[in-house]
Amino acid sequence: MLNPLVRRVLGSALLLGAASAFAQAQEITLPLKEAWFEGQIVHYVSTDISDPGIARKQGINYVPALADTLKPGMPVERAYKFPGDEQATVLPSIPRPVGGANADATYSPLWVLVMVRWKPGVTPHTLTSEEAVLAAEEKGEVELTRTKIVANWPVVRARGAALQGVH
Repeated sequence: MLNPLVRRVLGSALLLGAASAFAQAQEITLPLKEAWFEGQIVHYVSTDISDPGIARKQGINYVPALADTLKPGMPVERAYKFPGDEQATVLPSIPRPVGGANADATYSPLWVLVMVRWKPGVTPHTLTSEEAVLAAEEKGEVELTRTKIVANWPVVRARGAALQGVH
């Protein structure tokens, strides 16, 4: 058994070594996901979701408390997700522009998922905007199901602008 002073010195040395290693690790890599916004592809990162199954499938954080953001007045918009991943998600808003100059005070990286399912007999085609999704619903081509699943998907690249470090 180590004497208490030696244990403290060794513990401090381990903490300093860990802090030094942490300070050197200044970048991480997250997979970029594609989404449609007003006919253009934008990119986001998926870090957290309030659904345990999706969290496991995507390898992201399961955060049940995100569902608490569905209270009235909270800044949560719809994200149109195709459950079979037949196409990229459709987002109704993005920061304008991406980064510190964003002038859209209503943008939030929190999204309530609306599942988009093609109706039988309809040939799927790519929907590239919220307007296209809603028009397809109006024509009877798709069924929209609002869930209580909230995702944290910050948009990191759009319209030629990107957050620092996004390649």
